[in-house]
Amino acid sequence: MSSADDSDKIFKALADHRRRAILDALKDEPKTTGALCDMFPQIDRTTVLQHMRVLEAAGLIVARREGRERWNHLNALPIKEIHDRWIGDYARNAVSLMARLKADLEP
Repeated sequence: MSSADDSDKIFKALADHRRRAILDALKDEPKTTGALCDMFPQIDRTTVLQHMRVLEAAGLIVARREGRERWNHLNALPIKEIHDRWIGDYARNAVSLMARLKADLEP
């Protein structure tokens, strides 16, 4: 799979506010699938599981089975790679522009 395909999957996964909420829920610690479903009572379990499958396909969630439980872990590396590719370069350019502006405005 090409990196463009990987990026498309990541952007698609991050596009939905409910999937971002699931990732936020996993930010501090892994959670079982049942605990994640309980955190979103406004949507049914099947819908939560569908969102989790999209996140897992994008590599943003890593699931590990322990007995009957499935523990879901956040994998922040794809988000960091998106940041490095897109935001990092833009931020460097913005800082460079600010430095030039400052130099032009100073006596």
